[in-house]
Amino acid sequence: MTTHDDLVARAMALQPLLREHAAATETGRRVPDAVIDAIAEAGLFKLATPQRYGGHQTSMRTMLDVSAALAEGDGSTSWVVTLVNVCNWLTSLFPSKAQDDVFGANPDARVTGVLSPTSTAAKVEGGWQVSGRWFYNSGSPHSDWAVLGVPLTDDEGNVVDQGLVLAPRADLSLEDTWFVAGMKGTASNCLIAEDIFVPEHRVMSVPGAIEGRYPTEHTDEVLSRSAFVPILALVLAGPQLGLGRAALKYVTERTPRKPISYTFYETQAESVAVQLQIAEAAMKIDTARLHAERAAADIDRAARNGTYPDFTERARVRADTGWAIQNTLEAINTLLNVHGAGSFAEVNPLQRIWRDASTAGRHAVAAPTVAFEVYGKALLGVDEKITPLV
Repeated sequence: MTTHDDLVARAMALQPLLREHAAATETGRRVPDAVIDAIAEAGLFKLATPQRYGGHQTSMRTMLDVSAALAEGDGSTSWVVTLVNVCNWLTSLFPSKAQDDVFGANPDARVTGVLSPTSTAAKVEGGWQVSGRWFYNSGSPHSDWAVLGVPLTDDEGNVVDQGLVLAPRADLSLEDTWFVAGMKGTASNCLIAEDIFVPEHRVMSVPGAIEGRYPTEHTDEVLSRSAFVPILALVLAGPQLGLGRAALKYVTERTPRKPISYTFYETQAESVAVQLQIAEAAMKIDTARLHAERAAADIDRAARNGTYPDFTERARVRADTGWAIQNTLEAINTLLNVHGAGSFAEVNPLQRIWRDASTAGRHAVAAPTVAFEVYGKALLGVDEKITPLV
């Protein structure tokens, strides 16, 4: 049986390859096929794929740690792997018939997706006719299926629910729209559906899933009992943790031989100011990791026990995620201050780390301020809801 440590070791072993292709990933605005193939060969796209189809079906902690290890090599690549794994996990929540459509036909299938219901759906016999445009579909060139948000309607066309649907990538077209400052290689482009048919068994209610009501018949599978929004939020912290570690390693390795310009310090390492900033950055990165690990432990424990976290517990996971991301971004900024203006040379990987972390850290589901408000309201018993995603 493949263990957590085995999978993390495989991710770490790929770091040199990811660094070698990092510039090409960015300029090409997609992860090169050679890197995708190596990750697939290592089995790292199958962390959440059910074991029934030859997947690893691991845990939230494993997904977090593998994503972090990959991000030490390249942020965009880690983000793509993270989003494929979490969308494969979403697929494991659908009925068996839908899972068979995806993984039964291709055990190595990769699913990407967008939860926002930027679409229309008309009820027809046996399912829905769906049209829409879904932006920021990370990993779009590398997927076989897509999981997409839709408003579900009744026979009269009234919206009665919000859903996720599974659609073959072959049914969808792609518009190249991802022109950004950071995470350039994620190819988070726009997927387009034009009046495609989605059968009933490939539709899942989002409000039901938020409360832990999944249509999968395989309720004995621990990972597929994990809490919906906590998983979707916390996975986004994995790449950030790795980017923070990569920045710390890069800067600390250079302080013993890098001078501080226009001072008498021959090396940065001699400076008390640098020592303090390095220590502060390292502690923030540790703080981020500890909060993310606590949240992963909470998710995995509840799944093992067959219990679903209550609202406050789920809100704390969102707060842990926001806190981890906020501390990582602050640490990276401090490390750039230490390293100086040379951080922004195009050949310096530190500027790419900074841009990738700053872009990913603004993902709406990971936004620290929203997460803190959700958790604060839960702690104080304030009933006002600002988001359904808790």
